[in-house]
Amino acid sequence: MRLFIAVNLPPSIRDVIHAETTSLRAVVRGVKWVAAPALHITLKFLGEQDERLVGDLRGALESVVQRHAAFDVRTTEVGAFPNFRRPRVVWVGMTGESPLRALARDIDEALAPMGIARETRPFQAHLTLGRVRSEMGAADAAALSEAARASQPTGAFAVHAVDLMRSELGPGGSRYSLLAAVPLHARGT
Repeated sequence: MRLFIAVNLPPSIRDVIHAETTSLRAVVRGVKWVAAPALHITLKFLGEQDERLVGDLRGALESVVQRHAAFDVRTTEVGAFPNFRRPRVVWVGMTGESPLRALARDIDEALAPMGIARETRPFQAHLTLGRVRSEMGAADAAALSEAARASQPTGAFAVHAVDLMRSELGPGGSRYSLLAAVPLHARGT
């Protein structure tokens, strides 16, 4: 099964972010846009894993997450990886980078002894809005960049849990299902 570890957004927040980025989706073709229910912050992509590993993964998450307190995040600007001249992924940035990075780092370290490869890229907190299907022409890239500058999605929420998620690929895109929600400890405890 295909797995990842994420922070899921409250439905009301992800719906607002999705609505406020409608103008981006109207600007260019060739981008596979993420549906509102699929918006999340990925902490670690695990790829294909044996189903028997789910219990061990949950245990590892519990041991890591209990060391972290709940915290707040807020959306920032719309950006693109690697940049808007050659966009491959369109995203919304997030504040709370430091606690998210610490969670991602600790999860990465806890899963390495289970044979799950460590991350090689530095962590950058973001919500993926869309993935560019093929090389985008300069005019479309400029139009997308301009629309991104004009789009300032707003959303703030408290992160209370880290979720182990399953991703099933299908003709309509990926479907996500929650396998385990592991709560962070309450602030001030």
